[in-house]
Amino acid sequence: PFTACINHCGVSVIRKFTSLKMERFKSNRGAHINSCYDATLDEPPVYEETNFSNEEHRTVRPSVMSAFGHDTLDRVPNIDFYRNAGSLSGQRVVRPSLQELHDVFQKTVEDDVEKSDGTPSDDLESAEPLDSSKGAVRFGWIRGVLVRCMLNIWGVMLFIRLSWVFGQAGWGLGIVVILLSCVVTTITGLSMSAICTNGVVRGGGAYYLISRSLGPEFGGSIGLIFAFANAVAVAMYVVGFAETVVDLLIEHNALMIDPINDIRIVGCITVVLLLGISVAGMEWEAKAQILLLVILLVAIVNVFVGTAIPATEDKKSKGFFSYQSKIFLENFTPDFRNGETFFSVFAIFFPAATGILAGANISGDLRDPQAAIPKGTLLAILITGVTYLGVALCVGKCINSITIFRNLCTRTFAIACDFGYDFSSCEVESCKFGLMNNFQVMTMVSGFGPLIIAGTFSATLSSALASLVSAPKVFQALCKDNIYKALYFFAKGHGKNNEPIRGYVLTFIISVAFILIGNLNTIAPIISNFFLASYALINFSCFHASYARSPGWRPAYKYYNMWLSLFGALLCCVVMFVINWWAALLTYGIEILLYIYVTVKKPDVNWGSSTQAVTFVSSVSNALSLSGVEDHVKNFRPQILVLTGSAQNRPPLLDLAHSFTKNYGLCITCEVFGPKSEVLPEMNAGMESNQLWLVKRKRKAFYAAVACENFREGTESLLQASGLGRMKPNTLMIGFKKNWQIAGKDEVDAFDFEYGTVMLRMDEGLDVSHIIKPFSVDFASKIRPKAPPRSSICSCWCYPPPPSPSPHLLHLFFFFSVSVNSVPPQIAKMNEKLMESSGLFKKKQPKGTIDVWWLFDDGGLTLLLPYILTTRKKWKDCKLRIFIAGEPGRSEADREEMKSLLHKFRIKCSDINVIDEIHIKPSLYFNSTRTFKEMIDPFRLHEGSKDTAHAEAMKKEHPWKITDQELSNFEEKTNLQMRLNEVLQENSKSANLIIVSMPIARKGSVSDYLYMAWLDALTRNLPPTLLIRGNHKSVLTFYS
Repeated sequence: PFTACINHCGVSVIRKFTSLKMERFKSNRGAHINSCYDATLDEPPVYEETNFSNEEHRTVRPSVMSAFGHDTLDRVPNIDFYRNAGSLSGQRVVRPSLQELHDVFQKTVEDDVEKSDGTPSDDLESAEPLDSSKGAVRFGWIRGVLVRCMLNIWGVMLFIRLSWVFGQAGWGLGIVVILLSCVVTTITGLSMSAICTNGVVRGGGAYYLISRSLGPEFGGSIGLIFAFANAVAVAMYVVGFAETVVDLLIEHNALMIDPINDIRIVGCITVVLLLGISVAGMEWEAKAQILLLVILLVAIVNVFVGTAIPATEDKKSKGFFSYQSKIFLENFTPDFRNGETFFSVFAIFFPAATGILAGANISGDLRDPQAAIPKGTLLAILITGVTYLGVALCVGKCINSITIFRNLCTRTFAIACDFGYDFSSCEVESCKFGLMNNFQVMTMVSGFGPLIIAGTFSATLSSALASLVSAPKVFQALCKDNIYKALYFFAKGHGKNNEPIRGYVLTFIISVAFILIGNLNTIAPIISNFFLASYALINFSCFHASYARSPGWRPAYKYYNMWLSLFGALLCCVVMFVINWWAALLTYGIEILLYIYVTVKKPDVNWGSSTQAVTFVSSVSNALSLSGVEDHVKNFRPQILVLTGSAQNRPPLLDLAHSFTKNYGLCITCEVFGPKSEVLPEMNAGMESNQLWLVKRKRKAFYAAVACENFREGTESLLQASGLGRMKPNTLMIGFKKNWQIAGKDEVDAFDFEYGTVMLRMDEGLDVSHIIKPFSVDFASKIRPKAPPRSSICSCWCYPPPPSPSPHLLHLFFFFSVSVNSVPPQIAKMNEKLMESSGLFKKKQPKGTIDVWWLFDDGGLTLLLPYILTTRKKWKDCKLRIFIAGEPGRSEADREEMKSLLHKFRIKCSDINVIDEIHIKPSLYFNSTRTFKEMIDPFRLHEGSKDTAHAEAMKKEHPWKITDQELSNFEEKTNLQMRLNEVLQENSKSANLIIVSMPIARKGSVSDYLYMAWLDALTRNLPPTLLIRGNHKSVLTFYS
């Protein structure tokens, strides 16, 4: 059966629903099918050749019959719409855009499915998950997390150091040691549970959680330390195993060399064998872990069984008297020896707690990390914590040998004498037995000693194996993110599980280096601080994300508290310093250096970190608090709105504006598009690329664009709506338009909005848009000319650009973009000069002067801006020279007045010049008058020679032209501009930069073209010149 449906355009689309339903049933393996979900929507749309009623024949995209009973392009919610671009875990589907749904229906020839180049994205979120169908090993929460965490926590400490810890601290403080470790790990486990349930978790363990929460700076620094700590942990566990083996060799008088060297030899051989198991793959490693767990459980049970068996005479001679309450009470208090303290003992024990991250470290190999990590980790903490307390109390309370062992060589021997044994000889001879002298005491306590030895082997080897797997996988995830480019070599994986073979080799080298130390007590405190730093950041990540109140922070695990996480972070930091203050300082020093390195390098990643969220919250809060305070003249700083067009089109304008604002003021580069319907897609696409261009060029500025029907509306919108609260532009900066004579007429008056105005003129020009290549990530594959921007700003009265360039000019531009040799020599030379001048303000300025012609008091902006320039590094070799207009006969008095004013303003200058000949007419030598007349002639009305009626008609027909009456009324002001240009050429021709007070014209009295002619005449044939006019509100003050 067939079903036909007619779409909105009258297109007949026929679908074979029966076949479709069968395919859907097969693909779902017979499971329930959501009737509102159409699997065909995940596929690229099929475009059909269709004949319309008006005989039009074109390709159209068919609509779909939705669950709503009518044809629509709208889609029902689907997970594929939310996948990352380039994701290999599933094909990303692109939902219809707002324009597709809202705009007038038109042919759309774009695939709905984003294609990938076939390579995985650098972002781990887009990495291909392991698929069991391809033979990769995936673990559930028991084998993947619970078993690994228990094996890692039941490590070397359980059989080798637990008795030593309780011998030093007594069972009272010994319990505190265990509980304090459990408090740290439990809080960290809760924080980790919240973080890992707040989105998809990929490979990388603690590094992944921290980096995706706090950002690459924190993640990159702690990731390297954490991977290194795991590598060192391999050495710690292997040395524990080697100690047990060497003790057996000593017992059977079979030492190879001496105890310390035998530990090194056995350790190196062991780590080689473990490396072979790890390289063989996760499947072999998992099987080995199960076998080791069985042995370990049997050994733990053996300890409890051994406590219930009555002590033999041999055991009693070594201080084991089975359960005795007197010994238990005697054993309650601590007996620290050899310089040990509570915190040094805690430092030795705490590495046992580091096993809580064993499951998280292989997060990339878990079937469902979000569910497995919280459940397995917290349950492992509970089980192992109870086990440690049970074993310790059982040996300390039920088996009195613990206290007796401790008291073999110390205190009184009355209790031992009560049981018929005299250990007083231990006062003069070294003891071979006792909690603090015999690390293999658990073997004697147990029911069957060899099982404890096997359990010790199992505990140490399983922990070493887990760390040997964890370190390379965390390191591989770090290298894949390419935060440290030199380490990208280690990102490559091999085999079906993407095994980090190179990382295994590196971990092997590091562990061997630490095994050669051969002393477990030396190694343990080193990694304690590294792991505590990781725990601190995991806790802080949870607190930070909660504090930011970001809508994206929605962890499925609800049993956490942000303040508890903060307490956990602070507790970890305190414990770090208490354990070993110099190691803590070293750890933080390394972390800070790595943080600074990553911050400076600025890796090209964006993970939506809580740091970004907190920065946003702080910015909004600061902006709101700033809005409640009135502006004060002492805090005035230029906040500049720069009309550059596209951010890269006018480099001198942007560079100079950036010199004014730097990191201390607001700078917004703006572009006006129009009309709306034609340019909205282009404008939206350019927003991000222009902002990225500013970031890459280290320009501390924002980019803003508007689309309006005409240029005037767009510019006025920018002037009125730009900024936020007190962070609002107060100065408009524009470029002088050289071709103002051929431009259309569309003025915008910045003074209406009380903006100060700054205009830059350079003889070579400012706009390089016809030379530079378009800023686009795919430019290399799509070299094409880019139309010039629709807004080309000239002055406070701004004019739109001339008509679009001819095909011939576009042809020239295209070839110039590709090869300079194909451009005519004259144009190439002009472009070369233009490009050279465009970088004028990027480089350090040579020794010279900034000449400030402060002719009119505008509130001080004309003086403040050049002073700000002299505080910048690029302009520090330039001296200020002040020029003022003075009355004839009182030049010296005017100079002293200005000198006094500058002194009160605390602005230094090298010279003050008083010009008292500005009022005279322009000199014939410069031909200024003739040049000016030729400039304005095309815009004059010439109504003087006509009769009155004819003249009035001409004024109505051409109201924008310059009348003879207007020219006569403003003759003096016209002459002033020409005379000023002559004086400027005489005094400031060699200046690095000239700053001149901008003339102002009354609205309705001076025509636009006459005003533009004044500006042109004033700034012609000069070095780079800035025309400045403040808004006549004081920006300088001499009051404190």
